[in-house]
Amino acid sequence: MNAAPMQDAPAAAPLDIAILVFDEVEALDLGGPYEVFTTATRMQQRLQPGAADPFRVRCVARTAEPIRARAGLRILPDADFAHCPAPDVLIVPGGVVDGPRACAATLAWIAQAAAHARLTASVCTGAFLLADAGLLAAGAPVTTHWEDIADLRAQFPTLDVQDHVRWVEQAGGRIVSSAGISAGIDMSLHLVARLAGQPLAERTARQMDYAWNPHPTTA
Repeated sequence: MNAAPMQDAPAAAPLDIAILVFDEVEALDLGGPYEVFTTATRMQQRLQPGAADPFRVRCVARTAEPIRARAGLRILPDADFAHCPAPDVLIVPGGVVDGPRACAATLAWIAQAAAHARLTASVCTGAFLLADAGLLAAGAPVTTHWEDIADLRAQFPTLDVQDHVRWVEQAGGRIVSSAGISAGIDMSLHLVARLAGQPLAERTARQMDYAWNPHPTTA
């Protein structure tokens, strides 16, 4: 494994991770980060028995009603917008995002949650939601699934839309966007390394039997 990335300043554990869910969300766009952060919490006890949990993960939706993910998987949110604690980390997955893009309440919640969060990250077409919520400044680097790169460029011409990357961070690292599915897992492991240390990220990837690519480029 290559040299560890720069680690963020330590924070009181556990960090609250909020993963947005909505009808037609891509199951693995949310399931990948969910698995990474929850597995990291389990693995912390193997690396440091008795240590505080690093993360507490919630799926958050506009209402408490069940969500129907893409292909029909049913998801029961842990909290709705009105009752979700302000998160330390916000994850915005992709999928078919027409519905949440047209929902003023969803975009307002994303903006509000991101204003509080230490980190906000998107997977795949979740980048469109970050842009719609006003979180991406002109010239900001961003990426999404390869199939949606052209649409993101066309709809948000002031952004620096990058292809051939697994994930990209804006200056300062507070906003991170990734390409599709497996890139979201790579990005989430990168965030674990930033927030809780490289050894925990490596142990998490090993537990998941996942060949983690810790580099943001596809090469």
